[in-house]
Formats: sequence, structure tokens, C-alpha cells
Amino acid sequence: MVTINIDKYWSELREQATAIIKREPGLASLCNETVLERSSFAECIAYRTTRKLANHAASVDVLHATFLEAFASDPDILRQIACDMQAVCDRDPACLDVLTPLLYFKGFQALVCYRVAHFLWRYDRREFALYLQSLVAETFAVDIHPAAKIACGILLDHATGFVAGETTVIEKDVSILHEVTLGGTGKDRGDRHPKVRSGVLLGAGAKILGNVEIGTCAKVGAGSVVLKDVPAYTSVAGVPAEIIGKTSDVSPALGMCHEIEE
Repeated sequence: MVTINIDKYWSELREQATAIIKREPGLASLCNETVLERSSFAECIAYRTTRKLANHAASVDVLHATFLEAFASDPDILRQIACDMQAVCDRDPACLDVLTPLLYFKGFQALVCYRVAHFLWRYDRREFALYLQSLVAETFAVDIHPAAKIACGILLDHATGFVAGETTVIEKDVSILHEVTLGGTGKDRGDRHPKVRSGVLLGAGAKILGNVEIGTCAKVGAGSVVLKDVPAYTSVAGVPAEIIGKTSDVSPALGMCHEIEE
């Protein structure tokens, strides 16, 4: 269970929305509709993400109701979302406050949608989960299978082209850049996708293929192709990726330094 104060985040969102309206009156409609006219953190999150999907969806009302149902049935989803929101604020220097990822960052928005799709998958609503996955792929260019297991504190930075297959596991406090693939190899079924342990940093364009493990606090260089296990606290790079050295950061995901140490 993630320990986080949802009321604190809800208060901050409302304060920041009010401040934005004062600075940029032209965004009053966006801030009012998304935040200030909503009744709760859950309603706010559901409203913003389902409206982003609306251009591709058959019914935004059905999506909205489904998101709220998921949040009410499993309150831990909202705590995971708040944890992801904080991860963006802590690790992305382009993020000004907790409202910024909700309004503008598609990596965060795609993760919100994944968490609802994963809820649906767990409760055997698999057709709707796959439908939501397809909407997210069309809207955000992010393709996460709803059966994938993703912990909280995830930064999905820029996000375009990110792919995570069905049996992918991503533990907490991981940072992932755009065009990363967590994919399978061959056509065998079963457990066939990567396992990314906590504290890992995956550089832009990294391709990690097969049921391989990226050890705790490891770092994968941009553009690398990983086909075998990566030990904990290790930096790898290249095609195919090879061990370059040990990571200098206690947690590369938190430090966000993409230099590969030898």
C-alpha cells in the first residue's frame, strides 16, 4: 500500500489552478473545467484524462464513469497516481508544480489511463481494458499492455513511442525516457517480457527484449539493445549492450544523469 496524502495533492491542484488563472486568464476555462469545478481529486483526474481520449472514444461519459468506478473500487490507484505526479515534479526540471503533468504531460496522462486499464484487467473486464489500451496508443503514442505490472513513482518522460508488453514488470521509482521498448522475442507465449527493478534509469530509445532482468538501480544508455540480464548498480550501453561500469548514483532514476560511467 502506497502511503500518500491525497487531500494535500487536491489542495495544491486547486491553489495552482487559481494562480494560473490570475497569470493567464486565457486558460481560465481549462483550469475551471479540469480542477476548480471538480468535486474531488478522483473527479479531477478522471475528467482530464477522459477528455484527452474523447476524440478517439465512442463515449466520453462511459469512460468517465469507468475511471471513477476504478478509483472508488481501489483507492490505492489514486495514491499511485499522486506518487507518479510527485515523481515528475521531483525529477523533471521542466515540471513547475503538481498541476503541470496533469494538464500537459502525456507520459503522466498515459500512466493514469494504464492504471485504470490494469484495474479492468484484474477484474476480468479484459475487452474494455484492451479498448482503453488502444485509445491510449492512438492518443498518446504510448502502448502499455493492461496486464503489465507497474509500481508507483514512475517518470515516463516525453513518453512518445514507449512500449511495455503483457508480462512486463516495472518496480517503484523508475525513470523511463521516450522510445523505450520493453518487448518480447519470438512468438512463444508465457512470461516473455523484461523485469525492471526499482531505481532503474532507461535512456531514450533503449530496447530491452525478452524475459531479462534490469537489476536494482542499474542504468541503460540511450539507444542500447539489451538481450541479457543487467546486474544491479551497473551501467550498460551499446548494441548489443555490454557492461560499462558501476553506477555512481545511489538511484540513477532519481538523479536522472544519463552519462554512462566507466
